[in-house]
Amino acid sequence: MNCRNCGASLGLTLLDLGSAPPSNALLTAEQVTQPETSFPLRVLVCERCWLVQTEDFAKAEELFDAEYPYFSGYSSSWLAHIERYVDEVVRRFSLDAGSLVVEVGANDGSLLEYVKAAGIDCFGIEPTASTASAARAKGIRVVEAFFGADLARELASDARADLIVANNVLAHVPDINDFVAGFSLLLEPDGVATFEFPHVVHLIAENQFDTVYHEHFSYLSLTVVNRVFAANGLAVFDVEELATHGGSLRVFGQRADVGRRPHSSRVDDLLACEARLGIASAAYYQGFQRKAEGVKNAFLRFLLEAAESGKMVAAYGAAAKGNTLLNFAGVRPDLIRFVVDANPAKQGKFLPGSHIPIVAEERLHEQEPAFVVLLPWNLRSELRERLGYVRSWGGRLVTAVPQLDVLP
Repeated sequence: MNCRNCGASLGLTLLDLGSAPPSNALLTAEQVTQPETSFPLRVLVCERCWLVQTEDFAKAEELFDAEYPYFSGYSSSWLAHIERYVDEVVRRFSLDAGSLVVEVGANDGSLLEYVKAAGIDCFGIEPTASTASAARAKGIRVVEAFFGADLARELASDARADLIVANNVLAHVPDINDFVAGFSLLLEPDGVATFEFPHVVHLIAENQFDTVYHEHFSYLSLTVVNRVFAANGLAVFDVEELATHGGSLRVFGQRADVGRRPHSSRVDDLLACEARLGIASAAYYQGFQRKAEGVKNAFLRFLLEAAESGKMVAAYGAAAKGNTLLNFAGVRPDLIRFVVDANPAKQGKFLPGSHIPIVAEERLHEQEPAFVVLLPWNLRSELRERLGYVRSWGGRLVTAVPQLDVLP
């Protein structure tokens, strides 16, 4: 495989998780009895431009299909995050009733609901029929398509955007150059584009290997994003470090040809920080495989000891990162009986690979498991509060990443 950004050949491996089915490919009761397709799950590093990227096997159209099960509106902490974001950008960039906001990867329209409530015209671009339908049910206009330069030209012939939002989308696109080029084409001359994505520095420093899955085509640093933007008509003028998804960046971009917003020193400071860490060196990426295997082995020992002691283990959150962990560790329903998820669209289905059944939260009260593994560990604080009742029967909450932790 060649680098999806610069085209160089790839020889440096960050992580090899074996083979696994796509992490969001939930199974019906009928499908769980049939053969299942798995793809190699390897992450490679380009030693020319330093883009960290998943090896190409699964196509975007297969991963983001009509039954895509992730709906952002089921996380209260995420809703609070995007509500704050909308308040901040409306004030900072003086958005009003005459402005146009476009969200790329609009999912179920949760963010655009806040934009709409502020009296600002908006629409979303979302390729998955399941989430696009949910957004339309909220009164949000949706263009149901994958975003890129061609779609941007088509949309720009009608109207350009004052703000384009792309939260947790940049890492999910196979052709990162075509995707970014679309933003410069769709923006007004003084428009702003914001991108949020998990910071690869946190992935490596905090052993967040379970954030690797086929939908994540890229794992991004500001160093790489700055270069990709410059090659495709955008200029980074500001950056913020966020706590979301285990540590993310919010990058602010403007058109490179006509943008006049001042360049923040935070950009240069973070680029210098990444340089000191060694982002542009092979040594920075070595040793990660061993750390991931250490987490897997500790998690398996915990599950086996619980099974031998006759203690039931369940899980909470049918999240993609959880499926990466479960499939890397080879976990099946004999070790984790069921996983609870608040999204009704997931309930009654089965996790890919492990075939663990997904159920409603009532099952926790009925079964009273000794341990509940929080698969979306990035929501640990939110879930610890929500599931506090597990302690009433002596149950304990557990996280496995970045290391095994049985919560008090």
